[in-house]
Amino acid sequence: MEQDSILGPAELRRYADAIVKASLGVGKGHTLVVMGEPAHREIVVAVAEAGYRAGAHIVDVLYADPLVARARLLHASDDALGVVSPWAERRFRELAKPASARAAIAGETEPGYLDGVPPKRLSADISRTNTNRAFVAYRRANLDLKARWTGVAWPTDHWAEQVYPELTPIEGKRRLAQDFLWFCRLTDADGKGSAGWLAHVRALTRRSQKLTRLGLTGLELRGPGTELDLRLAPETRWLGGQEESMSGIKVSPNMPTEESFTSPHAGGTEGTFACTFPLSFQGRLIEGLRGEFRGGRLVRLDAKSKKDRDFVAAHLDNDPKGNGRRLGEVALVDSTSRIGQSGRTYFHTLLDENAAAHIAFGAGFGGTRTGKRAIGLNRATVHLDVMIGGTDFEATGITAKGKRVPVIADGLWQI
Repeated sequence: MEQDSILGPAELRRYADAIVKASLGVGKGHTLVVMGEPAHREIVVAVAEAGYRAGAHIVDVLYADPLVARARLLHASDDALGVVSPWAERRFRELAKPASARAAIAGETEPGYLDGVPPKRLSADISRTNTNRAFVAYRRANLDLKARWTGVAWPTDHWAEQVYPELTPIEGKRRLAQDFLWFCRLTDADGKGSAGWLAHVRALTRRSQKLTRLGLTGLELRGPGTELDLRLAPETRWLGGQEESMSGIKVSPNMPTEESFTSPHAGGTEGTFACTFPLSFQGRLIEGLRGEFRGGRLVRLDAKSKKDRDFVAAHLDNDPKGNGRRLGEVALVDSTSRIGQSGRTYFHTLLDENAAAHIAFGAGFGGTRTGKRAIGLNRATVHLDVMIGGTDFEATGITAKGKRVPVIADGLWQI
């Protein structure tokens, strides 16, 4: 291992191959787009190499810098906020095609990069971007499984300092990377190559299929501070693990993953919720998030800090139709999750949402309906996950005949 490398060559290649082939199904003649930040270069290069080994015709790398985004928000003219360039619009259209795939590298590098940005400018930027037709179409293609993508984790100095403050930056990043491999079943103990990862996501798929066959019409979620009753629409389908894109290619949208999820009826949520993990969102760490639903709509939202509460509320209210205050997802995770078993908070939704059950405000997933009509599916321009589960979380399903079916009890799956 080179002095500053986070993973050794064999581990790095294994991780990259799992991203490209096992999770995205990249093959001969395909286009792979890798999106990351400068601090992610080690994994970005490895994924590009894996893409070409898999037969990709083009691997396009896009680096983004949070400080450049901050500069635009602070100094650009008002009419430049929320503008999507013509070449970016073309990229969105191309990425929705069957031969294209996208790997998005997650790992915060500039905490607080939005501090000091006037809220009105930030809101204008988000709302205008969210109404761009090419962007909206691509977001919908992702949610409806028409586009191939996966989000993957990579350690950064800031992330390592949050999770392993007792270690030096390089030691913390290497420890985080080993956690990611363990969570993704990419260690020697899990089998050769991507065998452990593929076995895991296929098992999640089978569990989701069992949930679909139950034909539930309602779901009760119970935990500390959480007492939510959700209505499930007719023809509801549960997803999780490995999904099939519209072009017939097997895709795993998140690495790691532990969830079985669906989209509840947008008008059928009642009760209260309390977050069991802090929410890391747009460079801020938001603690104590909780609220109440009536008639399917969020009517009360609180947080430890009023500024944080207002920040989240403003994001949800950026949806022009007000659907950011309705649910688009419920995801179930039990205590066998390796992330949950670690006993750590990872300060990132990609990890923490797979440690415990969660709900998401905003856009629902088109693939969660088996019929042609997307009954009760929330259509929104935002999607925000918040974690509500824990070791004493319980989920009970309700059938059309009123039968109560234990789904998660005593922290474990019951189906």
